Amino acid sequence: QAVSAEFPRALVQLEDFGNRNAFRLLEKYRNQLCLFDDDIQGTGAVALSGLLAALRITGGALEEQKILFFGAGQAGIGIGETIVAALVDQGMAEEKARQDCWFFDSQGLLVAGRDGLPPQKQPFAHQHEPVDDLLEAVKCLQPTAVLGCAGQPGVFTEELIGLMSRLNQRPIVFALSNPTAKAECTADQAYRWSEGRAVFASGSPFEAVRLGNDLFVPGQGNNAYIFPGVGLGAVACGATRIIDEMFLAAARVLADQVVEEDLAQGRVYPALSQIREVSAKIAAEVAAIAYAQGLATETTPADATAAALLPMIREKMFSPLYPHYV
Repeated sequence: QAVSAEFPRALVQLEDFGNRNAFRLLEKYRNQLCLFDDDIQGTGAVALSGLLAALRITGGALEEQKILFFGAGQAGIGIGETIVAALVDQGMAEEKARQDCWFFDSQGLLVAGRDGLPPQKQPFAHQHEPVDDLLEAVKCLQPTAVLGCAGQPGVFTEELIGLMSRLNQRPIVFALSNPTAKAECTADQAYRWSEGRAVFASGSPFEAVRLGNDLFVPGQGNNAYIFPGVGLGAVACGATRIIDEMFLAAARVLADQVVEEDLAQGRVYPALSQIREVSAKIAAEVAAIAYAQGLATETTPADATAAALLPMIREKMFSPLYPHYV
């Protein structure tokens, strides 16, 4: 509140609050201030983008997926809520959308009837018998994708990835925990244990993996693809709020930057060398939404579409280039 009072055009980015406070603070302030939580919403957007790009490899549609999350903290719930929002945006009923997202946390499969569930987990507690083993949960649910976001290294075992590969021709395996030492599996393990069929992404950087004549280049699902563009777009138009629609747009813009050459190598994110252009396009979409929703304090231009706003966005971008003095 102090930042907003002193700097009315500032965007507040929440980062690294514990579960107990992160969801509470986001819900308390999201409709009062220009604010978002990167661990919840930024992670959700970057993971959704990876899924959208992965589906261009697997050939399925988002509404056809069943996703099992290992971890139900800020990252996991944030991703789940973003996927639900994307499905609802496509016309699916919210309850049906939630039924496609299952969570496995420190107490096992998240099921209805468990005592003491915090508010953010309750909408994802489905009717099912308790399951306290992750491999058994995969056997029961038969997901098309497993997403790791609990910081527990090695939980995506050879047996689990082998099972996912028997259940799916192209299993989606996202080991999103970082740093590298906490990854649920490595890129090499995911590709080798699936005989090169896994569509893999990670939160940590991994080297390319060669299997026979095939070279696989894993994509890194890093929030740096999302939050700079969201922040830039909000500041450029003087946005008063950050809404979920902006993160859905950011996810789609990012997924659209993945080209066929990336997909051919198994990469579901564009190269990080393209981050400035990705950020500019995300910012233009965010600003366009702010103008359309009446959330911008800058005068609305005659053409407030993302394409028309892109040159203005590029002009406002900071370039860390300085004159060289001899």
